Amino acid sequence: MKLPPIAALAALLSLAPISVSAAGDPKADLSALVQEIQVKLKAGERTAAGLAPEMKKFDDLIATYGEKSEAVAQILYMKATLYSDVFGDLEQGMALLQKLKTDFPATTARIDPVIAGLENKLRYSVGKSFPDFAEVDLEGKPLSIANYKGKVVLIDFWATWCGPCIAELPIVVETYKKYHAKGFEIIGISLDRPESLEKLKTFAQEHEMPWAQFYDGKFWANKLAVRYGIQSIPATFLLDGEGRIIARDLRGPALEQAVAKALAP
Repeated sequence: MKLPPIAALAALLSLAPISVSAAGDPKADLSALVQEIQVKLKAGERTAAGLAPEMKKFDDLIATYGEKSEAVAQILYMKATLYSDVFGDLEQGMALLQKLKTDFPATTARIDPVIAGLENKLRYSVGKSFPDFAEVDLEGKPLSIANYKGKVVLIDFWATWCGPCIAELPIVVETYKKYHAKGFEIIGISLDRPESLEKLKTFAQEHEMPWAQFYDGKFWANKLAVRYGIQSIPATFLLDGEGRIIARDLRGPALEQAVAKALAP
């Protein structure tokens, strides 16, 4: 479903391999470095410490090709992308993107949307309070996070047309059944298309989703999706009893594990 502004892992894994780096060619040197990173990513390495030698090579390339060329801008962009999308270090990724924008003004039009997306991630990062809203659910009942004070709440941006959302649904439903009585709640934010209200209601009933849903029929222009900067789904935020974000975008067994931990005495 819609890709986020930076998709580093996919980009790195999809680059065509090359055989030899041509001396003095920054593009070829970057491609050669990407090949080295590909090997570690495919082996499951996702940390800055594990990729420290490769990250140093980024700095070496920038030092070698110090002129402000498109190739050097690409080197800096790839480094920023690794920090933000692979290592999860949003602050360092942002710092590098800002440096890229300053050093290479010609990239502004392309970089500004990426920076905006990263700013949104930082705004709703773990430890921050999730801003409340005041809407109504499918039954016309008031819907807000404040109504769930003291509960562990999953805010789930999804849609019936979203394949990855449906793939995650069995785990979401099972986690709800297992922990609802212990204080776990879910608020669904549906990005379904116009005139899909009855379809949404039927789908929720058939798939045993008794929790509240917000739907306005505006697809990607969904009021809350726009407000919270949602650019891909599924997108989830796990909140503690005070409305603080304790986890984001949990997938598979990680959801149940995080809920169990949050509810533990």
